[in-house]
Amino acid sequence: MDPNCIFCKIVAGQIKAQTVYEDDHVIAFLDTAPIFPGHTLVAPKQHYLTMMDLPPQMLQPLFSVAQTICRAVEKGLDAHGSFVAINNKISQSVPHLHVHVIPRKAKDGMKGFFWPRRPYKDQDEMTATASAIRSAISGA
Repeated sequence: MDPNCIFCKIVAGQIKAQTVYEDDHVIAFLDTAPIFPGHTLVAPKQHYLTMMDLPPQMLQPLFSVAQTICRAVEKGLDAHGSFVAINNKISQSVPHLHVHVIPRKAKDGMKGFFWPRRPYKDQDEMTATASAIRSAISGA
């Protein structure tokens, strides 16, 4: 654990997050500045800076959960698809490896790699979105 890392603090319970999935190795929670509602971050609980730092034995747990979250955001939020991305160093706003899972709908306006963030209207919208994803995971 990196004591200065916000994601490590989320894993440790020191910072509250809208968690949609958690197991022994991986945590998934809503991005607080989402591109679209349901934008979820999937991260290993142990601190790794980038994809290149991730041990091979962690690939399956991390990407298995990312796959589960992809299914859940599509099912739970009526999305038509999803966008999955990892930033390594450049554009990595939190220096802790994480996978972005972003729900997509046809003609949603997302083009290229430059997207405006669309914050949640309020905590209730964020809570409802997280609940929909959690429900989709448990019902999958």
